[in-house]
Amino acid sequence: MSSPPVSPANHDTDATGVLMRDVMGQLLQKLRYEPTAKRVRATLGGQTVVDTTHAMLVWEPRRVVPGYAVPYQDIRAEISPRTPPPPENGPVGFMLPDLSTIPVFDPRIPFDVRTTGGEPVGIRVAGTEAVASGFRARDPGLDDYVILAFADFDSWFEEDDEIISHPHDPYGRIDIRGTSRHVQLMLDGHILADTTRARMLFETTLPARYYLPVEDVVAPLEPSSTRSMCSYKGYATWYSALVGDKRVDDIAWQYEHPLSDAAEVQDYVAFLDERLDLVIDGEQQERALTPSS
Repeated sequence: MSSPPVSPANHDTDATGVLMRDVMGQLLQKLRYEPTAKRVRATLGGQTVVDTTHAMLVWEPRRVVPGYAVPYQDIRAEISPRTPPPPENGPVGFMLPDLSTIPVFDPRIPFDVRTTGGEPVGIRVAGTEAVASGFRARDPGLDDYVILAFADFDSWFEEDDEIISHPHDPYGRIDIRGTSRHVQLMLDGHILADTTRARMLFETTLPARYYLPVEDVVAPLEPSSTRSMCSYKGYATWYSALVGDKRVDDIAWQYEHPLSDAAEVQDYVAFLDERLDLVIDGEQQERALTPSS
């Protein structure tokens, strides 16, 4: 049986292709939200103060990761108007030139830095000193919702699993692939690492990262007091490196007990190659511009 004829293309329609990151960059300046089917809970002061099956993922303008907004009636705590702290002087945000021509806000930017109109509110657990910040955006799509400061709460759960740092972006992901490329990391002529056994971690909108076997790290590493967390990878331990006669602080990190998405880089070491010379198959790479540059 022959296939049905295909209608000719409508040549009056603009069929020009678009670069997806350009589309994402344009949307960065808008208030964006998306319903989630997950049951979302949060604790504060040892009590469950949020329990909802009607949460919204919300990206405020210039924010690159989402937070949660929940219906007013699903918050089991006192909600009252709040006066936010005065804004800091000077520019705010970080450049991600592959994504945006204006500075973007990552999770390190305080919750009360925003470009959305609305009302700041406080969430207080009755009979305790436990408080958290919230915001009611002036937008019809978020009527009767409160955007919550993720970091102010003790813990967050999606269904029965705890999440950290921020909710996952349904339009972002990480992929890990083994590579036999010859990867070298150098500084001032000194080799810090040299391997053909790296694992490349690809994360939406960010430069690829090279995770290296510990055995292929040449520079002595010393643990630092710095810790960080990633919603996808887990908690990271940071290291300083001894390079020649100087110490380079917080230049590398490792996930000793990663979350499931990052299990393939467990105990591997990654470097802030935006501060180093990254050489791939003998060709030096241009240093990426990231919030860590």
